[in-house]
Amino acid sequence: MSSLLSVSDITKLQTVKYVNLGSLAILVFDYCITFSEEVRWTWFKPWDIPRIMFIISRYLPFAGAGMTAYDAIRVSNQCASTVEGYIIHVICIVAAESLLVIRTWAFWRKSKRLLIGLLVYIVLSVAGAIAADLIPTMLIPGEEPPLGTCYFESTRNAAIVYMFLAVFDSVMLILTVYKWFHDYKDFQSEIIVTLYHDGIFYMLCILAVTLANVICEGALPSAYSNLFDTLQVVSHSVLASRILFRLRQSNESVHEPSMSVTTLDTQINYLRPSSMLMSGTGTTSEV
Repeated sequence: MSSLLSVSDITKLQTVKYVNLGSLAILVFDYCITFSEEVRWTWFKPWDIPRIMFIISRYLPFAGAGMTAYDAIRVSNQCASTVEGYIIHVICIVAAESLLVIRTWAFWRKSKRLLIGLLVYIVLSVAGAIAADLIPTMLIPGEEPPLGTCYFESTRNAAIVYMFLAVFDSVMLILTVYKWFHDYKDFQSEIIVTLYHDGIFYMLCILAVTLANVICEGALPSAYSNLFDTLQVVSHSVLASRILFRLRQSNESVHEPSMSVTTLDTQINYLRPSSMLMSGTGTTSEV
């Protein structure tokens, strides 16, 4: 792409702006329709790790999405700093993914080995993604944004970042599916069904958006590179929040309404099939 944009490129960038503004509208709309659930399921609960991660993933995306939307529609010739927006996007996604990790950890009866493995994997994935995004060498060949310009575009290396995220989400999905078929396939209860079916559906949605970003960043013209930039953060915020709401709603229907998500393993042990309890698997937190 030359430094002067063609009509086709201008049309593509305009489409990207509309999609990012639309994603911000989705975030605002979802907040309005789920605010009552937030009040009921989080405001009067103890401050624990899930609640802290929820607050971050729920409210920080407004800043991140707002900054991205501003960067998309700005008309100034001055290049806007994207460092702050980049940091906010990373924090938002990590916080939302942390809720998915907690949900998976609870589904695995708070296995210490699983938790340690996931924490190490998170650190390595975040470090690898940041390194891939900041490295000056282009890891994926193809059209790049023109040097010395400030168009709303990213380099091809951004696709590597979303690949890291897609692989991580796939691991969460595989762990959930494996545990379901290994321990809970023939066992029905509201809390277990919520943990599994909602978790699978929401993770598939997040994975779909992530893969769409991989395609946009790595295969489509560079003008489309940031097409779903805001939607990535918004989808993590919206879906992770709904996972927490559904879990606490199920908690209340099974046990006390004030129970924390991190005590889910106790409920799972209580609801587990008698054959599993007799074998002694329901009394340990390690798998």
